[in-house]
Amino acid sequence: MGNAAVLLKKQGVEVAGSDAGVYPPMSDVLSEAGIELFEGFDEKALHTWLPDRVVVGNAVSRGNAQVEWLLRDRSVPFVCLPQLIGEELIGSRPSVVVAGTHGKTTTTSLAAFALREAGVEPGYLVGGVPLDLPSGSELGLPTAPFVIEGDEYDSAFFDKRSKFIHYRPRILILNNLEFDHSDIFRDLADVTRTFEHLLRIVPSDGFVLLNGDDPNIASLPTASWTTTVRVGVGPDNDLRMAGFSEGPAGASFNLVWRDTPVGAIEWSLPGEYNARNAAMAAMSSVLAQAVASGIEPDLTNPFASFGIPPFNKCQGVKRRQEVLVDRESLVVLSDFAHHPTAIEGALVSLRARWPQHRLIACFEPRSNTAVTNVFQAEFTEALAEADEVLVGGINRAERFAPKERLDVRSMIECLQQKGRLAEAYETNADLGESLLARKFSSEGKVLLAFFSNGSFDGVIGQVAESLV
Repeated sequence: MGNAAVLLKKQGVEVAGSDAGVYPPMSDVLSEAGIELFEGFDEKALHTWLPDRVVVGNAVSRGNAQVEWLLRDRSVPFVCLPQLIGEELIGSRPSVVVAGTHGKTTTTSLAAFALREAGVEPGYLVGGVPLDLPSGSELGLPTAPFVIEGDEYDSAFFDKRSKFIHYRPRILILNNLEFDHSDIFRDLADVTRTFEHLLRIVPSDGFVLLNGDDPNIASLPTASWTTTVRVGVGPDNDLRMAGFSEGPAGASFNLVWRDTPVGAIEWSLPGEYNARNAAMAAMSSVLAQAVASGIEPDLTNPFASFGIPPFNKCQGVKRRQEVLVDRESLVVLSDFAHHPTAIEGALVSLRARWPQHRLIACFEPRSNTAVTNVFQAEFTEALAEADEVLVGGINRAERFAPKERLDVRSMIECLQQKGRLAEAYETNADLGESLLARKFSSEGKVLLAFFSNGSFDGVIGQVAESLV
């Protein structure tokens, strides 16, 4: 929502917005763009500002004061955010839509970076703060490709279709597929169904890039009406990441197109999952450049004409394993991971990067799925990759019945049985006070990693600042 508002502002539209508890870095991005932000949802803000159109985000629902005024007064038209993006920002431009349970923001950022490095000047909308782009959103040239992350979450309280349906992909990336968002999807089959709908709107002159190693993606119907490219490590993939290795100096791997080596990548981004993100971004960049040039991609070796993007320069996206403190004996980092698969992958990567450090994982159950017991066993197994686990307060715990809520005490007991030090705290502030009181200098080499899709109530910044 924030980066879309910035793009509209760049188009010359006057933009203001309402939200509750906006925190950095997005609050800083909005302020720098000159976008007025109203704290809370008092309907008087709409009366005072008198908008010509209201964009309704999917975080608000019936009962919201401004929503009720819009529905009752009927003087101001409203639209969901994905529809506005599809109509006003993408329009007839060829869109590169990055979908999947994990890695959307990073892959979108990498794909936009690759196109910019190739001189294409794409438009893009990244759901975070990329470190390799001038900003999280740019209009680009009017006819250039537009790169956007395609979220499977619903569009608004009045439009229950997944957001990505509105983006009409010319090039679609399906990075992975797992059950998530238990507040709107019943099960994996329900999530799979919306991805099937997305596949069906890729045009015949479009492209679908699939994770060829993902069994859930393999269960999707074959998109026989368009061109499909498989990306992964297995031998049946068209584009493979071969020879992946990771250590204190970084990660490296080779890209191989149907048995033909096309380039080597050495970079600082962690994990095999980011190697796949890079492979997807590189392939989408090649295809988008061909589309922008009005030529048919040569699939005998699509990289022969366009080459491999200079990913060695990439730093990634803010709050994706972002190092906040980097000393020989103490490393503190923040990661946006909030799904057990993502947390497990991140911890495995951290272990490879800092093999001599004792690994402490701080986890805030915050997303609509993480606060429930749907993934309780999976979160426990993922966090067991750390040496010590500290769990913060469950966000909005009062909204869930005890039988539905994440049972943190049970998680802690299970982790302790696995030989891990583990402790739970009533609030994030309590966890923060505990960390601030610790003498890390006496604990040897320590890596302290925070996992949350929110602000952790400011604890991350407080702890990092105290340890710099």
